[in-house]
Amino acid sequence: MSSPANAPAPAPPPGSRLAQLRAAPRTPGEASFFYWDANFGRDAVRVLPGEFFVSQHDMLIVTTLGSCIAACLWDRERRIGGMNHFMLPDGDGGRYGSYAMEMLINSLLKRGATRATLEAKVFGGGAVIAEMASLNVGERNTRFVFDYLSAERIPLVSKDVLDRCVRKVCLLAASGKALVKRLTPANPAALAAQEREAAERAAPHARRGGTVDLF
Repeated sequence: MSSPANAPAPAPPPGSRLAQLRAAPRTPGEASFFYWDANFGRDAVRVLPGEFFVSQHDMLIVTTLGSCIAACLWDRERRIGGMNHFMLPDGDGGRYGSYAMEMLINSLLKRGATRATLEAKVFGGGAVIAEMASLNVGERNTRFVFDYLSAERIPLVSKDVLDRCVRKVCLLAASGKALVKRLTPANPAALAAQEREAAERAAPHARRGGTVDLF
């Protein structure tokens, strides 16, 4: 007999990598929403605002962006990749770019990556609601991450930023391949709430060639 449409997803088999990922201890800010992505045929993790994730395994790291930025860093020699998701350039905590970049880089280095062999791909910064456009949040986020990478001497090999679109971004951690899809959000209310949170936080402050595949 078939299961009801709203039945919870079955637990992964004990000992599987997905089960191990779910059971592993997490550091503050590390993404923890793990699932099986049938489209890509891989274990996957969803990175929410203020989170990051790093892996050397053949798994998928996924996020959805409006005005926020996701920086994807990959060590081309050791084949370790990671992604963050931040809402604003400056401030304390993972929702801010300076902290998010530091956490992502430090996590990569702890896994054996080196700064000399890191390369970056950057996504997001879209003006998807009026509040964000008037405060230039997407532009500020984009400018911040470009300046940060330049100061850290991490080459930016590809990007898909600005414009007025929502983006779904997928990073294949072991290969460093990134894919981006411009889309209409499945849950526009949730995205609008996220964008307005960033707008409210931003308001006081307002007064070498890699490839990216579309899928």
